[in-house]
Amino acid sequence: MTTVLVGTDSVHTTAAACDYLGPRLDTGDTVLICAVPEGPVSERDAGDAGNVARTRLVEPTVEIIEQNGDGTSVSAVLRDAAEEYDVDEIVVGANRGDPETAGDPPGSTVRELLAAADRPVVVVRV
Repeated sequence: MTTVLVGTDSVHTTAAACDYLGPRLDTGDTVLICAVPEGPVSERDAGDAGNVARTRLVEPTVEIIEQNGDGTSVSAVLRDAAEEYDVDEIVVGANRGDPETAGDPPGSTVRELLAAADRPVVVVRV
């Protein structure tokens, strides 16, 4: 059984993560949706992200988890959640840069997460 943490800031990021995860997960696996935008997130945004995941991922269990950053970086919030829930993999989206330009770097949150995470991190193009 696999547990995956999806760090998301929009339904678009969640959809891209689900497209990546769909063929990789089975019944008994768990997907944790953690809405952690760089600005304030509403309960509705978090609920919408969960609804997207529940609609796109039929086999695994989908849960929404709430994390309070209290001024902590998004990367640190995701790392803490990954540790707390003992996840096997973290999936985040990158939507920075020109999709036509190869090699555009991801944003600072993704770079920080890639540098500091103690488990696999998958970055999906949003």
